[in-house]
Amino acid sequence: MTTTDWPLLRTYSGRRLRRIALPLGGIGTGTVSLGGRGNLRDWEIVNRPAKGFHPGTAFFAIRTESPDGTVTTRAAEGPLDLSEYEGAHGSAAQSHGLPRFREATFGTAYPFGRLQLRDDDVPVEVDLEAFNPFVPTDVEASSWPVAVLRFVVTNPGDQPLTVSLAASLQNFIGRDGSTDVAADNYNTTATGGSGPSGVRVDGVLLRSRGVDPAAEQYGSIAFGVVDGQDVSRRTGWADRTWGDSLLDFWDDFSADGRLDERTSESATPIASVADRRTVEAGATERFTFLLGWHFPNRRAWEKPDIVGNHYTTLVDDAWTAICRFAPQLGGLERRTVAFVEDFLAGDLPDQVKEAALFNLSTLRTQTVFRTPDGRFFGWEGCSDHEGSCFGSCTHVWNYEQATPFLFGEIARSLREVEFGHATNDQGLMSFRVGLPLATSAQDWQVAAADGQLGSLVKLYRDWRLSGDDEMLRSLWPAARRALEFCWIPGGWDADRDGVMEGCQHNTMDVEYYGPNPQMQSWYLAALRACEEMARSLGSADLADLADLADECRRMFEYGSAWMDEHLFNGEYYRHEIRPPASADEVAPGLRERMGAADPTNPVLQLGDGCLVDQLVGQHLARLTQLGSLHDTDRVVTTLRSILKHNGRSGFFGHFNHMRSYVLGDESAVLMCSYPRGNRPERPFPYFSEVMTGFEHILAVGLISEGLVDEGLKVIADIRARYDGERRNPFDEAECGHHYARAMASWGAVIALTGFDYDGRTGVMRFAPQVAGSRHFWSTGDAFGTVDLAEGTLHVREGSLRLTSIELPDRAPIDVPGGLGTAGDVVKLG
Repeated sequence: MTTTDWPLLRTYSGRRLRRIALPLGGIGTGTVSLGGRGNLRDWEIVNRPAKGFHPGTAFFAIRTESPDGTVTTRAAEGPLDLSEYEGAHGSAAQSHGLPRFREATFGTAYPFGRLQLRDDDVPVEVDLEAFNPFVPTDVEASSWPVAVLRFVVTNPGDQPLTVSLAASLQNFIGRDGSTDVAADNYNTTATGGSGPSGVRVDGVLLRSRGVDPAAEQYGSIAFGVVDGQDVSRRTGWADRTWGDSLLDFWDDFSADGRLDERTSESATPIASVADRRTVEAGATERFTFLLGWHFPNRRAWEKPDIVGNHYTTLVDDAWTAICRFAPQLGGLERRTVAFVEDFLAGDLPDQVKEAALFNLSTLRTQTVFRTPDGRFFGWEGCSDHEGSCFGSCTHVWNYEQATPFLFGEIARSLREVEFGHATNDQGLMSFRVGLPLATSAQDWQVAAADGQLGSLVKLYRDWRLSGDDEMLRSLWPAARRALEFCWIPGGWDADRDGVMEGCQHNTMDVEYYGPNPQMQSWYLAALRACEEMARSLGSADLADLADLADECRRMFEYGSAWMDEHLFNGEYYRHEIRPPASADEVAPGLRERMGAADPTNPVLQLGDGCLVDQLVGQHLARLTQLGSLHDTDRVVTTLRSILKHNGRSGFFGHFNHMRSYVLGDESAVLMCSYPRGNRPERPFPYFSEVMTGFEHILAVGLISEGLVDEGLKVIADIRARYDGERRNPFDEAECGHHYARAMASWGAVIALTGFDYDGRTGVMRFAPQVAGSRHFWSTGDAFGTVDLAEGTLHVREGSLRLTSIELPDRAPIDVPGGLGTAGDVVKLG
């Protein structure tokens, strides 16, 4: 069978289709998801999450007719899962009564999804191919509010067939999955294109008269077929009772594969578009449908203020969006294919490729959005019907490694907001930034120790990757204040000895009191990052920064030695609980309401626990080339101890008083264990849970310290749990679906390839920890491949300063011209 030449990594069938929901949409636009059987589910295009929400009618149908007049009509979907059979009034599945294909197989390498549909009673083979462009380094190319749904229809027989594909969708404007606004909706036929590009789109535009133009639910939806051959449309279905509206559509479509117009008085009319073609014997035809949307009125987190959407500033409505997109589809598809092929061709284990690639889908979900000025913001994740934990939370977004290496523009936007807007004159960084920025950025007024320190490390990383000295100079005053905030009276390190003794709010949503490995590790990384930044800026006639750099080095060395001497218990690092004498000793802005009510006798502490990410700062220091923060032997011992004490193969006997992300026979690494006893009566809340983002950063640490097999097993165990039957492969959840922390998975790509790039000098390095010679690389502003055996480096997209390439056991290789741009191939000697 002839299909589009798309790369695929994983294939699912049978019960493993059950949970699949592949997000289709652009960065910051919202999504609709392609289900494992071909249904469109989770319509999350109206400015909020909407798990389980779908219009009353939304399906594709296919009709075939042979020369002898034999007709088959089917929903272009696979069979219903057995779990959908039962209900009070029969199956409650959407479109449950439509005849459908007997067999379905789902293949994918994100962002591509291909559903193969087969049925011996249907004389054609059908592949549904769905995607939205994803081109690292090019945010705009990856931010179209469009889902591409292409039906590849092959006629394996010896006679021509007449084949029609029809799309039907209810106009649900005014509904977002949680709110219904009074609607007076209407549908109109629309045609676009056929200009210089020669691309034509025929379809329907769905709009509303009854929804307030200022409402979140106000907007437009469009769908149409690209370069159709015999297109017919309905702007409404017949208004009939007892299900006869569907009956009328089915009879009409089945009769000749075309649609006759109907009038409808419904406030939510159903529209349909069909394309009819002849498919010759042994030939293949492609029916390409585009679904687009335009909902401009995004709210400011949990407030009524409207901040808007960047994507809706580029076009007036959904129809304009798909018409502008259609002529660019071929080029954007080729660029997306090139990225995925480059990535999959690298010599990395499949579980690493899957974890890194599939978690990129989070960037397309309602977890993230962009305001009209282009700035990027993120929830922590998505609850079923609302965002989960607002404010681009610094301590959660610390972990992800996808944006800096794939979309540097996005990462730098996050840094600009953190330091340019969320950090006050004292140096307190609100770990949840408010919106609108002009009036509410610092409303939160609580600093998270790990969030603030991690942001300093990220600033160093993003400056180093980009080589953007102007960015660093502009943000440095706030960054310096953020560092010096550590030393305020009653602060985290008031005595400036390099040890975090104070009240430390953190990603466990509580405050730790006293020195602990998690915050201390972040602190040491931040001190090293600030030392490097200060020395660089100091060489630019800012002489006082030399003293600051020396002070950072002094505190780093003392703090590192102190941690190794006082917190390491022979197996791992522990928390030395030090309550303050009174609450008044804690500086303002360090406590959040979820922690211990009485700081002098604090509950919800780590204590003697073995924590999964106790060395998170070390792991990020490795990725950012800040070196060793602790004694290397003790780091390796600690990592082995985490696996020994926190690793579980089977959870039948595990007690968990909180959320369950692992159950039954699954394998995972616990957040915390107490192998030596002495567990606090009330430890920090999540100690008995498992969360993938923490596991991914553990895997990065293991790989970075040479424990490669152990790190790969951690990743493999995670992905075994997201197998399509138990959980959605495109939704690693924590405090909500599509959780940002899980994008830590991209860090394993960096660790395994030993990739490093310094944008200031133009030096690129590789030190692979896996067998093989071909590797993917990305800087955030350019990406490509390197083949060490062939001796070539290819720049696929973007541009970068490239002066030399350093490889293991070889002299540095100079690059003539000192620049790499898209299409360049550099010979490695």
